[in-house]
Amino acid sequence: MNERTTARRWIRAAALALAGMSGAALAALPPPPPPTPAQQQAAADKKAKADAQAAKDKENLAASMDAVSARWRARAAAQGWKTHAPVAIAAAPASAAPAVGGGPAGQPQGKLTPAGAAAPIQSEKHGTAPPSEDVKAGPTKSVPAGTPPTVQKGSPDASKK
Repeated sequence: MNERTTARRWIRAAALALAGMSGAALAALPPPPPPTPAQQQAAADKKAKADAQAAKDKENLAASMDAVSARWRARAAAQGWKTHAPVAIAAAPASAAPAVGGGPAGQPQGKLTPAGAAAPIQSEKHGTAPPSEDVKAGPTKSVPAGTPPTVQKGSPDASKK
């Protein structure tokens, strides 16, 4: 071994040792202290401010959408287009529950039904299903050496393809 290879090995070993020690040191650290009442109050104020801003943004968006809708409806009426009455959209409940079922279509609760489990598995790959119609019937036949190509370059038939 030359000196460069030996030096590289020492550097790798030292890097691995440092990485191992830093992981062990992080694991030995105590958990952070709980937030102080002042920090809790600051977090609550920040959340309340963010919630108020979100509500304001939502109201501004609704007003903007209503203005666009009113402008479009006025233009449609002026041009004689048929319009329908606006539909009131109910707000979603604050704590929307996740959808029930959650599994793939036809599988209640994501569990395979007994009929599905009893169905035979058909696979072209495993030979338990007939081949698709778009699959070649067999491999391309080989031709003897020296056979000229079927389409000659420069022939009228070649330019049409």
